[in-house]
Formats: sequence, structure tokens, C-alpha cells
Amino acid sequence: MPKTIVVPEGTQKPIAPYSPGTLANGVLYVSGTLPFDKNNDVVHVGDAAAQTRHVLETIKSVIETAGGTMEDVTMNHIFLTDWSNYQAINKVYAEYFPGDKPARYCVLCGLVKPDALVEIATVAHIGK
Repeated sequence: MPKTIVVPEGTQKPIAPYSPGTLANGVLYVSGTLPFDKNNDVVHVGDAAAQTRHVLETIKSVIETAGGTMEDVTMNHIFLTDWSNYQAINKVYAEYFPGDKPARYCVLCGLVKPDALVEIATVAHIGK
């Protein structure tokens, strides 16, 4: 099965061996995305809503680079470090998915960098 690695222009070097996205047979898999700046430092420390917006904008750039839109998202895997941030994350999340919502799950866990409050991995079907 042929696959295409998807890397938006200006993407920082990943902190581990992965690609921002992989497109195969019209399905785009977006790697777990953290609220990192160009130096892989956490942005918006302590602000779950701002971190979520940053993560979703990063995911959006991967999807658009692959030729899709956020409406093509079919599944999100959400990882958060504290349930007290759940409402703030959901409020921003709802802005990015105003119509029919993709399937998803949320898991409480530790993340790679302690200041990161949220990580999201995404699947989008952008094929014809």
C-alpha cells in the first residue's frame, strides 16, 4: 500500500521518530499533537483552552496540507492530564467541530512534557 508522509511547511523537527501525518488510501493519520512551538517548548503553560486551540490549529495544518478540511475528521484520540481541564478543552474542541461530531475518546494520563495539558491524535478520511 503506497503512503505519503505529510509535513506542513514550517513544521519543527519531531521530538521522537514520527511524522506529523501519514496518508494512505485516502485516510490521513495525524500523530499525537502536543502544544509545542517551533523549538518543541510547551506554549500557553497552564491554559488548557489555549493549548487545545494550538493543538487543533496544528492538526488543521496537517489535514489541509494533505488536501482535506476539519470536516473530514472521523476520529480523535484525546489525552489530558487533569479532568479539571475537560470543560475548557471541550469548549474549544466544539468550535472546531460545530456540525456533526467525529467519534472520539478521552484518556487521563501523563504527557511527554509536564507543562503540556492536552494531546490529540486524529484520523481523517479525505479520499474520494
